[in-house]
Amino acid sequence: MHFLYNFTFFIAQISLKIIALFSPKIKLFVDGRKTVWTTLSQKINNEDQTIWFHAASLGEYEQGLPVMEKVKEQFPAHKIILTFFSPSGYEVRKNNTVADVTVYLPLDTIANAKRFINLTHPEMVFFIKYEFWINYLTILKNKKTPTYLISGIFRENQLFFRSYGGFYRKALDAFTFFFVQNEKSKELVQRLGKTNVIVSGDTRFDRVIAILEKDNTLDFIQDFKNNTTTIVIGSSWPKDEELLVNYINTTTQKVKFIIAPHNIKGEQINQLKNSITKKTVLFSDMKDKNLADYDVFIINTIGILTKIYSYADIAYVGGGFGNPGVHNILEPATFGVPIVIGANYSHFAEATALVELKGCISVSTQNELQVIFNNLINNSVLQKEKGAICSDFVTANKGATKSILEYIITNTK
Repeated sequence: MHFLYNFTFFIAQISLKIIALFSPKIKLFVDGRKTVWTTLSQKINNEDQTIWFHAASLGEYEQGLPVMEKVKEQFPAHKIILTFFSPSGYEVRKNNTVADVTVYLPLDTIANAKRFINLTHPEMVFFIKYEFWINYLTILKNKKTPTYLISGIFRENQLFFRSYGGFYRKALDAFTFFFVQNEKSKELVQRLGKTNVIVSGDTRFDRVIAILEKDNTLDFIQDFKNNTTTIVIGSSWPKDEELLVNYINTTTQKVKFIIAPHNIKGEQINQLKNSITKKTVLFSDMKDKNLADYDVFIINTIGILTKIYSYADIAYVGGGFGNPGVHNILEPATFGVPIVIGANYSHFAEATALVELKGCISVSTQNELQVIFNNLINNSVLQKEKGAICSDFVTANKGATKSILEYIITNTK
């Protein structure tokens, strides 16, 4: 099985170089890894003390950020190394300020894993949520490096729990401790005979709670809103926008819309703008315009959606009409905003919980979207009730970072 695993990565290295000729995203994936060894050699010395965090992509980075920040505070003499697997994480957060070194994770071959760990020589390692790279974990285990899974999620359909998954189960022996999000994950880990596991919760709640302590002011959003009920549409995809644009074009409600699409490429943005019949302005074109005169504001930039949610009276979070499903609902929730999503949310625990609590409303059709938007716009009491459910939910689930840090500090003295 180990041979098959390594052979797969051997083939992948060759295949990805060919695919990169035709795919811009895979080109980033391949080209970004070309400078990893040089960067590590330049920025890390043999004398450096280091701590390594690995995030698959942007969502896992955001999830792990509260722990990274606290670890950096507790171990200021250590260099923080952050790796990403996906371009969608690395390209957005390669200039973050929490890590001393940020690089792509080299593919999980035996040679790459040995070289990476020898160059970085981490004293502690944190894998965020999932991604279990067998060769990296095997070497960390052999070196007896303290290795932690934080905000971990386990599901019945993973290889660990299959009759033929012994190879993967053995890799989990590398983890010193599992900090998992829920009781089901804990039960699954314990089923494998492991007792080094606790339910610490999801560090994303700590991440979004911290947002409230920051300055979320955006004067241009305030100018656009102009004391008018505003629906913020975050991370929308074309399937979301089909319903949303129809509502925007036909509603007679006194309401404004801010749309921050998932894809901000010029062609898609222009297509979206041209489909809207009401007065619309792009973020990139807002200079010297009186934003209060517009009905729709399309945000064709990244990095400010979280702050924009603070101005929402109602939020729609996209992704719920496709795969893998709805995007992050915790950011609008922490601001006490009622949330509307599409029908595909069952794989997301926080969305499932908030739908059950009735702070978040799932819609499947144009008519359902219209009814719930109109009800929320016309009923400020309903708005506040559902918004309070959302903010209370976030507050009730904070504390995962504290739990993790208490264990780490106690066990590294």
